[in-house]
Amino acid sequence: QVQLVESGGGLVQAGGSLTLSCAASGTPFSINAMGWYRQAPGKQRELVATITPNGSTNYADSMKDRFTISRDNAKNTGFLQMTSLKPEDTAVYYCNADITFYYNAARSRRSGNFWGQGTQVTVSS
Repeated sequence: QVQLVESGGGLVQAGGSLTLSCAASGTPFSINAMGWYRQAPGKQRELVATITPNGSTNYADSMKDRFTISRDNAKNTGFLQMTSLKPEDTAVYYCNADITFYYNAARSRRSGNFWGQGTQVTVSS
């Protein structure tokens, strides 16, 4: 009923920048907290950053001061701005969100956690 789609990944050289987008769509919904995660080859999926509806943010230490998470509530879209990229940032980046949605004519309410399909970020040396 609700989908998250990431975009903006690609290949960049070390020191470069990328901005990822996460667009939500589907049945009537509202996004609560959302965040970005990443999974590098051979590693567990790890938290990158989170953001609450009012804009409070948290970052993993390794990404602090280089990455910025933001959201446009009117467009149901989240963003991750990445600068000073390093080869070790190479990973599939996933959008995640806690969402309240309405799934029938009676507007029955349900909350759930959703993941996007991921977008590849590759940083070359």
